[in-house]
Amino acid sequence: MFRRAPLLVTFVAAVVGAAACTGSGATTAPAPATVAPAPATAAPGSAAAPSAAAGGATVNAQSVGSAGTILVDGASGMTLYNFTKDTKDSGKSVCSGGCLETWPALTVAAGGTPTGGDGVTGTLATITRDDGTLQVTYNGLPLYFFKNDKAPGDLNGVYENWVTVKP
Repeated sequence: MFRRAPLLVTFVAAVVGAAACTGSGATTAPAPATVAPAPATAAPGSAAAPSAAAGGATVNAQSVGSAGTILVDGASGMTLYNFTKDTKDSGKSVCSGGCLETWPALTVAAGGTPTGGDGVTGTLATITRDDGTLQVTYNGLPLYFFKNDKAPGDLNGVYENWVTVKP
């Protein structure tokens, strides 16, 4: 006979563990794998945080419509952005609170190291956000998603002070 109690305990543990990883408003990438909407990643606008895909590149260079070749999340293919008010190599992001809700940070798990796919020629690293999450940086600038980008190729996050990232 099928026992549901162990299954329920496992499910609750997974949900609690996932909630603990999201931090206070920080997010990871959208995800068909991890750093995007879903596994190990959360799509912008979702409760989960974007992060790197398991076993795959954290960031890829890809041709995206009128933007040309830009950086996208390795797991979901979602567009990545820089905030022009961030200071290169400062080790800090000035996007927090409501800003971070609109432009979720691309993050990796504690102890994780971001990796670049083909065409990613700059330096990937991380900074530690105030909530302890590791946000991915490219050439010294933090990377973000835009919550209203719903599918790979969306470029809805290009606003004043927000730009796509060239490899």
